[in-house]
Amino acid sequence: MDTQNNTRDAYALVLEAIDRGDYQPGDRLVESELAERFGVSRTPIREALQRLETQAVLVRDGRSMVVASLSHDQLGELYVVRAALEGLAARLAAQHAGPEEIRVLYDMIAADRKFMTDPKRLSRANKRFHRQLHLASHNRFLIQQLEMVHRTMALLATTSLAAEGRPEKALDEHEKIVAAIEARDGVAAEAALKAHISKAFETRLKLNAEARHHD
Repeated sequence: MDTQNNTRDAYALVLEAIDRGDYQPGDRLVESELAERFGVSRTPIREALQRLETQAVLVRDGRSMVVASLSHDQLGELYVVRAALEGLAARLAAQHAGPEEIRVLYDMIAADRKFMTDPKRLSRANKRFHRQLHLASHNRFLIQQLEMVHRTMALLATTSLAAEGRPEKALDEHEKIVAAIEARDGVAAEAALKAHISKAFETRLKLNAEARHHD
């Protein structure tokens, strides 16, 4: 395996571990431990950590790398950008998504209803659904921008789908988005997606407020 592939794989492995919640905001990442965990040498791990630092997923604390935390303001800024970009993706999907892509989105929603009582699993399924919707926009530059947004979403330690009653509502909102895409109504698809992101943000703010109250 060449060095470039090795570094790319190390980057993907570390990012996936953060995304899964194996490493939470504030956790230190130690090169030697990561190299041992993933079975790669320390050089690609070091390069992967440096790349994640430039993307603000990690921050330097002395000589250590720490998983970044998002402030209240940064969280708000992230959701503003996410709503705008995902809304555009939904509008473009209404124009460009093939019938097979629309069926896949509906199938994902049906499958996701089995995970209603498992927030972590539903959160992973939710990311897959949104990624599939991004691809349906058929705009590679938009997809790249959304990948960056979702990389930053990995810094959120909890999922808004953990809130009581949220899973069912979120999946109903997904259905509404896909129905608008199927109807080729770009304006309605964009509005439905923005409303969905707005509810997710509101739910997250409530969860954060509750967590602070219990600290």
